[in-house]
Amino acid sequence: MEPISHFFYSHRLKLQFWDWGTAGKPTLLLVHGGLDHARNWDWVARALHNDFHVIAADLRGHGNSAHAPGALYTVAENVLDLSALADVVNSFPIYLIGHSYGGIIASSYAAAYPERVKKLISIEGLGLPPHHRAFHPASKRLRRWVEEIRQIEKREARSYPTLEAAVARMQEANPHLSDEQARHLTLHGTNWNADGSLAWKFDNFARPFAPTGFSFADQLELFSQIEAATLLFWGEESPFPAPDTDGRLAALPNARLVKVPRAGHWVHHDQLDFFLAEAKPFLLAD
Repeated sequence: MEPISHFFYSHRLKLQFWDWGTAGKPTLLLVHGGLDHARNWDWVARALHNDFHVIAADLRGHGNSAHAPGALYTVAENVLDLSALADVVNSFPIYLIGHSYGGIIASSYAAAYPERVKKLISIEGLGLPPHHRAFHPASKRLRRWVEEIRQIEKREARSYPTLEAAVARMQEANPHLSDEQARHLTLHGTNWNADGSLAWKFDNFARPFAPTGFSFADQLELFSQIEAATLLFWGEESPFPAPDTDGRLAALPNARLVKVPRAGHWVHHDQLDFFLAEAKPFLLAD
């Protein structure tokens, strides 16, 4: 099964979403992570589309969505876009699944609009740990962001001479991926250049952390406003600290954390069956 491509507008940007059909079922919105794209959800969408009206969006600056010149690519901007898409679908309360940065966006939306979210799943995406550089003093954050942007302005986007070379880079980033997964993700995540090489679709200017945003205390306040039942996944081989060690998990009123063996940052790729065995009953339960 293949989804239908649609576009919507938010903040003067033309943004892509993929509709897996099953209209009339409860709406499930899937939100991908940074430097990723909506088609990374295909395996999850196929498993859930009989029970939900599944929609997966390309974030601004990612996939087939427009890049945002001059934007900071903040959580707030992406929550704005998610709000616009939810209004287009107009089937509340919605169900949300987010991965990594997409988990932060999904949980932030659930905090800002608690009455509009029925269930929330976040995969390796619940704010940032308290010692993250995003919470360094303002002067340091501002200087780092300026210097990172200036460096990106000077660099050329990396390209790959063949599809196989791009697939190899995908598998280098996540060694758990099968050959089939890596090829699928690469095909949907690249564009062909005029010389026959390939380049990633995402906007390189989406890489730096914005110099402004929420403090760690702000994060905890946001999480405390989430009314939806929440299921969190964390890979036991993840490079990122789990949220049960620093107060993030405790801030959520109704959440459960599942740690997944033999999984890294992309739990829904590394252990798909495990993920679905936990996620599907959670989503379908009253």
